[in-house]
Amino acid sequence: MDILLEVVKGAFFLVLLTWVLLDILKRRRLENDCEIHLEYRVVRGFELFRIITLLSNVTISVLYMGFGAYVYWNHGLVVSLSSVCSAATWVMATVVAIYSKNTSWPLVLVLWWVSFFIFDAILVSIYLIHHLDSVKLLYRLPEASIVDVASLPLSALLCLNTLPVKCFMNARDLEHPLLQKRDEDSSRGNSTFTNTGIWGKLTFLWLNPLFKKGRVEKLQLHHIPSVPQSETAENASALLEQCISMQKKEAYSVPKALSHAVCKSLALNAIFAGLNTTASYIGPLLITNFVNFLSDKHDNSSHNYGLMLAFIFFFAKTVESLTQRQWYFGAQRIGIRVRAALTVLIYEKSLSIKFVGPSNGKITNLINVDVERIGDFCWHIHGVWLLPLQVFLALFILYRNLGAAPSIAALLTTVLVMVSNTPLARRQERLHSKIMESKDSRIKATSEILKSMRVLKLHSWESKFQKKLTDLREIERNWLKRYLYTSSAIAFLFWASPTLVSVVTFGICILLNTSLTSAKVLAALATFRILQEPIYNLPELLSMVAQTKVSIHRIQEFVGKEDQQKSIPNPTPEASDVAVEIETGEYAWETSSQNLKKPTIKITEMKILKGCKIAVCGSVGSGKSSLLCSILGEIPRISGEAIKVFGKKAYVPQRAWIQTGTIRENVLFGQHMNKAFYEDVLNACALNQDIEMWAEGDMTMAGERGTNLSGGQKQRIQLARAVYSNSDVYILDDPFSAVDAHTGTHLFKKCLMELLAQKTVIYATHQLEFLNDADFVLVMKDGIIVQSGKYEDLIADHTGELVRQITAHRKSLDQVKQPQEDNSLTVQPCHLNQNEVTEEKHREPTCCTKTLDSCNEEEAQTGRVKFSVYSTFVSSAYKGALVPVILLCQVLFQWLQMASNFWIAWATEEKHNVNREQLIVVFILLSGGSSTFVLGRAVLLATIAVETAQRLFLGMIRSVFRAPISFFDSTPSSRILNRSSTDQSTLDTDIPYRLAGLAFALIQLLSIIILMSWVAWQVFLLFLAILGISIWYQAYYISTARELARMVGIRKAPILHHFSESVMGAATIRCFNQEDRFLEKCKNLVDDYSRVVFHNFGTMEWLSVRTNFLFNLVFFLVLIILVSLPRSAIDPSLAGLVATYGLNLNVLQAWVIWNLCNVANKMISVERILQFTNISSEAPLVIDNCRPQREWPTEGKIELENLQVRYTPALPMVLKGITCTFPGEKKIGVVGRTGSGKSTLIQALFRVVEPCGGRVLIDAVDISTIGLEDLRSRLAIIPQDPTLFQGTMRTNLDPLQEHTDEEIWKVVSKCRLTDLVRQDQRLLDAPVAEDGENWSVGQRQLVCLARVLLKKRRILVLDEATASIDTATDNVIQETIREETSGCTVITVAHRIPTVIDNDLVLVLDEGKVIEYDRPRKLLQDNSSSFSKLVAEFLWRSSKGNHRTLPRGVVSSVKESSTESSSNHNPG
Repeated sequence: MDILLEVVKGAFFLVLLTWVLLDILKRRRLENDCEIHLEYRVVRGFELFRIITLLSNVTISVLYMGFGAYVYWNHGLVVSLSSVCSAATWVMATVVAIYSKNTSWPLVLVLWWVSFFIFDAILVSIYLIHHLDSVKLLYRLPEASIVDVASLPLSALLCLNTLPVKCFMNARDLEHPLLQKRDEDSSRGNSTFTNTGIWGKLTFLWLNPLFKKGRVEKLQLHHIPSVPQSETAENASALLEQCISMQKKEAYSVPKALSHAVCKSLALNAIFAGLNTTASYIGPLLITNFVNFLSDKHDNSSHNYGLMLAFIFFFAKTVESLTQRQWYFGAQRIGIRVRAALTVLIYEKSLSIKFVGPSNGKITNLINVDVERIGDFCWHIHGVWLLPLQVFLALFILYRNLGAAPSIAALLTTVLVMVSNTPLARRQERLHSKIMESKDSRIKATSEILKSMRVLKLHSWESKFQKKLTDLREIERNWLKRYLYTSSAIAFLFWASPTLVSVVTFGICILLNTSLTSAKVLAALATFRILQEPIYNLPELLSMVAQTKVSIHRIQEFVGKEDQQKSIPNPTPEASDVAVEIETGEYAWETSSQNLKKPTIKITEMKILKGCKIAVCGSVGSGKSSLLCSILGEIPRISGEAIKVFGKKAYVPQRAWIQTGTIRENVLFGQHMNKAFYEDVLNACALNQDIEMWAEGDMTMAGERGTNLSGGQKQRIQLARAVYSNSDVYILDDPFSAVDAHTGTHLFKKCLMELLAQKTVIYATHQLEFLNDADFVLVMKDGIIVQSGKYEDLIADHTGELVRQITAHRKSLDQVKQPQEDNSLTVQPCHLNQNEVTEEKHREPTCCTKTLDSCNEEEAQTGRVKFSVYSTFVSSAYKGALVPVILLCQVLFQWLQMASNFWIAWATEEKHNVNREQLIVVFILLSGGSSTFVLGRAVLLATIAVETAQRLFLGMIRSVFRAPISFFDSTPSSRILNRSSTDQSTLDTDIPYRLAGLAFALIQLLSIIILMSWVAWQVFLLFLAILGISIWYQAYYISTARELARMVGIRKAPILHHFSESVMGAATIRCFNQEDRFLEKCKNLVDDYSRVVFHNFGTMEWLSVRTNFLFNLVFFLVLIILVSLPRSAIDPSLAGLVATYGLNLNVLQAWVIWNLCNVANKMISVERILQFTNISSEAPLVIDNCRPQREWPTEGKIELENLQVRYTPALPMVLKGITCTFPGEKKIGVVGRTGSGKSTLIQALFRVVEPCGGRVLIDAVDISTIGLEDLRSRLAIIPQDPTLFQGTMRTNLDPLQEHTDEEIWKVVSKCRLTDLVRQDQRLLDAPVAEDGENWSVGQRQLVCLARVLLKKRRILVLDEATASIDTATDNVIQETIREETSGCTVITVAHRIPTVIDNDLVLVLDEGKVIEYDRPRKLLQDNSSSFSKLVAEFLWRSSKGNHRTLPRGVVSSVKESSTESSSNHNPG
């Protein structure tokens, strides 16, 4: 022991010397750098503390040097090694203290002061114990010298003098000094934790202002101070990246990088963990002395020794409590840093992935489950090395009391228990992997279903997809059940292990006739009990190790695999006149698929000059989008050189990508505001009228994925985003398909031909009328450019692909011209105002008139979690019948365990004359009985956990699926996913055990209180007072902690939403070079989450510090009472039993507080899930007593009688008394301007919105009187946004699996999909990616059409169903629709006039009223009719032929390839 102390002192001397030398070198280097000026500001009041500190250091140094000189003078040349080491180290410490000029003492100096104080206090305590009562120590321990005694108050003063200043250097100074910033962020100054001193950090005083704020008002995010700089996402991610960069790029390891990033913080945290463990074993070490004192004392004896023991117990428990709080909080801080670093790492990888992006479901699980679990593991990681240390200390105490043989037996039994757990731990790890795999599948399916909920409801498929989701959950539940029962076996094994160890140990003692006294037995029992905590935690530790291993492997696999898919950016040197340089190459979306017969596209060499307009046309699936993606570098290149783009790029994807935020933010997209140019862009993109219509103007919020915007509005907003970027090269993918004819003309004229007149524009389009203004036209077919050149030259080739498409286009025009010619109408341009160039909104026309704050900020409950939440949770499984049984098992276990402990302590006293066989048999019976109840408790708890989680999940899913469409329009899917993943995971594996743990800990605590009160009734009054204070603390704490816990869940959703949004728009973000801005936003969101989590953890420790001290004080007073009572008043074995259980009082109380805080916080997950079980639902799916006939509708006649619709009572009427009849088996076209009510009429027909007046009759049946499933399943609709689901072609065409392959192939052929499907060897089983991303938009629309034709319904609604299809294909499809729906009622909402011109009737709406309703021929006879104006404008735009001359040298060379290629399975 003496040598160990000298080694520690020598090590500190070397470290202090090294610090001085390094600091000298650092200052010399800084002095030579003229650009850096160091400024040291001395805080007022710090000088006094500095002087006191320096004087204390000097005094202690002089004392040790003087003592060394005194020893030398009296003993000649013999000098104590201890004196030399102490004197040398203190002299060096004094030098460091004098050398430090700033307001923060060096960390190494503070560590020396604290370490010396602890060692000195231990030495003085040993001295007092040895000399006050002449106790003979079993082993020679070092004792304090006179200098040690004199130095103790001075070393305590040194520790106290560090309190007003920041003595603990921030972790960033230890871990990444190269990453420091000269300018501190403003948020850094707001961190109350950083600016507090040692005492404030030790007792968490820095949280007091937050508690005061939380008492007077509801906490908001801006009330919460920022996290320390070391916990910010910026610093954490930079440190992780630095550690990754130190490894080999091609094979770096995330676990190793994480270990290097936090190793120093973990080492510092390990010091607190080690001190806590050491202090916790002082009680069992001294319990023998205390029981012997109680047995041997006399009424008139001195109580000094007993009081000294009581004080040492109290001091040890106080050190244990304080170090435990710092240990736990430090571990949580490391966890926050790890979560932030991993979240940013995953985001960066997700954003940089090209070609095959990650699914939203997988990312949700990575962030919600895996990252959280790795962060939580930081709290358990020290258990890996603490457990062996605790076992060693326990064996030391057992050896000291019982001897070698029983100690070895205890060790072997403990090892046997641990070894027997190995197969269970492995099984647990495998099961957890299965749980995560099944959870991934479920979350992925949930994400896809939420995005497609409108389509599911319109087709009445929600029941089918709900069953699909519950089936996936059932698979997850089966794995969860096995996992929890395995956990129950592990829990039983380790709850029973202390009992098993004690039985074996005492059995060996009896066999070897080892002397057993109540003191030795109680010391052994105290050791077993304190060892019970790490052994009890071992299952959780093993479980966490297994889970963390799985999570790290998943993140490593994600990062490593995706890294291989990242493309290397090509250099783009400046060129004088070339904008895009295309090399010959082949591209394919599925580069590794064995089922792919051909590459997606083959392109030939060409150069596009600056300022040119290049049009790309072709039929559906010809490769237009793939060509544009190849220019962007977003499609894998399988041969040839990369395409070079010179200058900035802007991209408008075919499927609009809109951010959640204001319209202005979407247009500016990170650029600075230029008001004049901004107004020009809005005008060119026809957004002025929309902005004037919205109450908030351009500050109106766009919901998730633009759910509250029409398809055309989304397209125009993203076009405005591209134009405002002022780029050099613009790549536009079919920008005119989602808008009507008027708007398309306006966009082409104002945007492409005016604002972008000097820019290079490459645009793909199906609107052939926009080709003649292009400088160059590329015609694609089957993935190759079959024609290229001037428009005039291409149309001169009568056998070319372009002429074939133009012929089809003219055929559609003839349908419009024929009735016009019959009525001698003149075709002339129609002058349009701004109102006439905006298209009809697809969604509710008034939902954007208010700011959709609900799309961004989640509404949280306030106040305490209601009792109804707890009662619902407890009674969900078997109506709560098993709960009393579990509690009874715990009570019986506790009392049988206490009885067994009392029995063996009582029976070992000689006066009771209990033989050894009787002693051990009764002890085994009592211990075995307690273990049996533990097993029953564990199995029943697992049963309840599985059943409760399943019932609450099903309740939430049923409620969500029955919610109206308006709920999904206003609720971001990330909010629902957060409940389905994070909250559900908490519910599956955490909350039942937290709640049960709280009940079990309370039963244990009450049992100990009863036991103590039985021995000394005064203790009961003391407990009442302490409990009253604790309850007051709890009430003071809970108002703040509850809101923080709620905010933890709320602040997580924006991170998930940002992830989901960024992944969907990754190509756009990369094209605009906005990765840094989006990454910065991600870091800000992570910091917002971290600051809430940081202070949430801190509040729990704040409460624990105070209540721990109160219960330690109770224990101290109990010991004083036991010391003070006369010998005859109390049985020593019973008093010893009280002291033994009292040793665990603070641990048990901390466990109660910890579980109480966790339960209060975790139950918010239950509250959040229950919120979504009470969503107001739609009308019933089926009304049993009012079901239509099986053949209904037979005629398809629709009657609208004074139909009035408004979306909410507070909003104005949208449909204002519409009365008309759609005859059966007729085709009706619906047209109208913006806000006329076309989409609302369709939604009223499907009862997406219920009428507030009037009614809708279908074949004389009032649709409001039947169930929604009966209504919607008898209708068919093709929405404007084509929706496909992940699966196969078969499951997309026939989701309900009602049709044969023959029927499916028939509609596939009619929709011109046969060739496309046959290109994959798997045919109808060919895979369809999430959202149908491996199909072009046009192909998706054809699949949706085939899906509807397969249903064969009497009423069909087409909502711009062929907007993304070329004219030739559209003509064929329209012909197919006419043939297949000859006996059906068809309602068509369309922007293309040819789509509705041949209909039997046309309905023209304006401002929610019927303006015109008649046959098209009759309406066209009136030149002033609204319909005739629409036709005239369409014909003027489609027939104009003002060709522009081609600039010289647009394309340097074009080489056409004769090689066949295909375009299946690709966006384009």
